[in-house]
Amino acid sequence: MSQLFTPVRIGRHTLPNRLVMAPMTRSRSDDAGVPSDLVSLYYAQRASAGLIITEGVFPSAMGKGYVRTPGIETDAQIAAWKKVTEAVHAKGGRIFMQVMHCGRISHPSLLPNDAQPVAPSAIKPAGQTWTASGLQDFVTPRELSLDEVAGVIDDYRSATRRALEAGFDGVELHAASGYLPEQFLSSGSNQRQDQYGGSVANRARFVLDVLVAMVAEAGGDRVGIKISPEMNFNDIVDANPQETYAYLVEHLRGLNLTYLHVALFGAKVDYHALLRPRFNGAYLIGGGLDQKSAEAALADGRADATVFGGAFLANPDLPERFRQGGELNTPDKNTFYSPGAQGYTDYPFLSGTGTN
Repeated sequence: MSQLFTPVRIGRHTLPNRLVMAPMTRSRSDDAGVPSDLVSLYYAQRASAGLIITEGVFPSAMGKGYVRTPGIETDAQIAAWKKVTEAVHAKGGRIFMQVMHCGRISHPSLLPNDAQPVAPSAIKPAGQTWTASGLQDFVTPRELSLDEVAGVIDDYRSATRRALEAGFDGVELHAASGYLPEQFLSSGSNQRQDQYGGSVANRARFVLDVLVAMVAEAGGDRVGIKISPEMNFNDIVDANPQETYAYLVEHLRGLNLTYLHVALFGAKVDYHALLRPRFNGAYLIGGGLDQKSAEAALADGRADATVFGGAFLANPDLPERFRQGGELNTPDKNTFYSPGAQGYTDYPFLSGTGTN
């Protein structure tokens, strides 16, 4: 039998297979960051994954970066997420919440009182973000004070506590894609002169401090982290990424995290070879996998589990399709971020329905 369909221990959980659903922004929440009822159906449809990692969820209103993305700050948000976790658990699934603070990758129209986005340094990123009125240019963010940095770290702590209250099996820190943790980590976006800037150790401090706070709430066996070295998304650059990520991963050891999720997109360096020996938990890989490459990664010991994005988006029954060698549905890019059921909960199962 393919290793894809063998159990694996991830922290305190035993997954029935090694197919993990990647976190993917889908923009099906309301303007208050409350997931719609469709969100429960969407994730429950995909409960046959060994593990579901949700779309990025902002820990506080200042962490929102895109229109119609969800939060985990208010009672209404928690209540809506409870429906999601109950629906997934009723189908026998396991689900982690990805906590995502976008930092400078935002726009005043998305933030309370048209606030300026925050970041480690006041450096404007190139590019645009989706707002209620369409694409808008990024603005120059406001540099966080030390007191504010401590407050953001506490926001992650509170988000972790609320995620557990909502019934999630664990949480993942989104430290990739050019969002706030990677903004601190990367030399191109962090020019601070205090203990959170300058050396690799100082730039990694924010990520590590956030993880300490999250672990204090959930335990290391319910906390994972996602990184994506040299993805360079959202205008993020680092002068020496190999040194930066080797340092970061080495210093995750003492936290006893449940997993390290490494997604690679075009990096010329074999970061899996660099990072896996430095980590002491389960190692998840993602980024452009298909069934054959996922099976190869498991067979040669490069990964403990494999992460799929678009394939799970368009194929709610992906594990069964892989088992049967079934044809895969093609993701409809035009509906990735649109409201409503189209391109969200209407992808057919092998049985021919979109509502299993």
